[in-house]
Amino acid sequence: MKTLMLGNEAFARGLYEAGCKVVSSYPGTPSTEITEAAAKYDEIYAEWAPNEKVAMEVALGASIAGVRSFCGMKHVGLNVAADPLYTAGYTGVTGGMVIAVADDPGMHSSQNEQDSRHHAAASKTMMVEPSDSAECKEYTKMAFELSEKFDVPVIVRMSTRVAHSQSAVELCDREEREPIPYEKNAAKYVMMPGNAIRRHPIVEDRMRAIAEYGESCPLNTVEDNGAEIGIITAGICYQYAKEALGDTVNYLKLGIVNPMPVQIIKDFAAKCKRVIVIEELDDVIETHCKKNGVACQGKELFGWLGEISQTKIREQVLGIKPEFDTFEETVPVRPPVMCAGCPHRGLFYCLSKLKVNVSGDIGCYTLGATAPLCAMDSTICMGASISALHGFNKALGADAEKKSVAVIGDSTFMHSGMTGLVNIAYNATNSTVIILDNSITGMTGHQQNPTTGKNLKGDPAAAVNLEDLCHAIGIKSVRVVDPYHMAETEAVIKEELAKEEPSVIISRRPCALLKYVKHKPALHCDQDKCVGCKQCLKIGCPAISIHNKKMVIDHTQCVGCGICTEMCKFSAIKGND
Repeated sequence: MKTLMLGNEAFARGLYEAGCKVVSSYPGTPSTEITEAAAKYDEIYAEWAPNEKVAMEVALGASIAGVRSFCGMKHVGLNVAADPLYTAGYTGVTGGMVIAVADDPGMHSSQNEQDSRHHAAASKTMMVEPSDSAECKEYTKMAFELSEKFDVPVIVRMSTRVAHSQSAVELCDREEREPIPYEKNAAKYVMMPGNAIRRHPIVEDRMRAIAEYGESCPLNTVEDNGAEIGIITAGICYQYAKEALGDTVNYLKLGIVNPMPVQIIKDFAAKCKRVIVIEELDDVIETHCKKNGVACQGKELFGWLGEISQTKIREQVLGIKPEFDTFEETVPVRPPVMCAGCPHRGLFYCLSKLKVNVSGDIGCYTLGATAPLCAMDSTICMGASISALHGFNKALGADAEKKSVAVIGDSTFMHSGMTGLVNIAYNATNSTVIILDNSITGMTGHQQNPTTGKNLKGDPAAAVNLEDLCHAIGIKSVRVVDPYHMAETEAVIKEELAKEEPSVIISRRPCALLKYVKHKPALHCDQDKCVGCKQCLKIGCPAISIHNKKMVIDHTQCVGCGICTEMCKFSAIKGND
């Protein structure tokens, strides 16, 4: 039976059909749905780990125990998991271990545009790259086979377009597999220097064997259309090229992108007068081709930035420029904004009003950096806000401590913020950290985390008490505020900044989009009292606009949070109870 599936759903189906037993991941767009879909299969144990490093260590532990395992993450998450990944490249596996990494060309939801193929090469692991949903399923199943065949973790490189587009997938039955019996093997799995140095030659031999396998394997395929132009490509770029060029060119589609074969590339190029490499982000395939004496074009045509498109391929390869109508004037952009009723809005307004330096972090609250709030000075990576605040204050001293804070979400705090707070307590700066506790992992679509009291399947789980945790870390002053009450929130921020000790403020209110949250009736504006001062616009609520120089509240968006009532000095905003 065939059915339409997202690439991520098809990936999860591949996990199921391959007999995968253990799944551990941290949510990160565009990879999140793989684990959410895998959790729907009762035969698979699936969990959200606190971060990607933990997830990969869980998967490796399950593999050592002899079962097939999986961990998933986005590209920046692979940075977090790099430590166990690079050592797993040396240890190898027992049961097959597959890793999904979802790259984000174009940075649709990411802070950088890194190319994860570099991690595969540096960690000396195998990487395959599917181009559609059907291949997501089949490559996943094959990745487990290859993992066990070559004793190597196999990374499946996804991209935003493959992860979130649909195509037909053939559904098959699950292959139940008995665990491979565990045997103690310290020489393989205890990576102290004396053992690791003896594993390195094995790793190099393995990579050569995989490259040789790639010369004739079903994952690397040639389509000979008798053309003069040859396209070497992989992943979603293959789909772009097929749509743009059809059968007017020859194709070498690389399913294995690390390690890459040599002879099949040379043989393919020898039959073409012009060879073009089409790949998103870095010149990984192009460099490999040129290193092995294959003359080709690539980045001089397509560049290193963002996504490649069918239009760009047609123009650069065939010289056909696009014909389409353009607007005579620039269309206004619609930047993302916090939702109506977002609990973070009131907090960020207070921070903006106080003109403090805000060390920001990764989450939906990063939108606090945008106009009109503009209440964020830096955002680096998951958990960096707390460590960066400590460094900022150490550099500038007491004056900075009174005028700077870090903000971090509850899930991000559990991911990698705790160690930064330990550093503040241990190495003593009078830093103020604000944990934005909205009772969920918001940015990636409402996944549970260790503070919510529920696991991936929604079953009851141990819940970390943030107040107790902060006290245990060494923070004596821990305050809780409701960000809907801005006057109180502002007062607490001032008090904590004035203290001669590190402190934590927990800004606690559930995300406005959670189904269990009961909202108040929408507010309305008394047009007779409104003077058109536009003070209400300073909180950036999408439910508020100006019409005929008067405030208007969209009742379909307003959730009655009441923040705007604190903004209005003329009592023009009224409730509808």
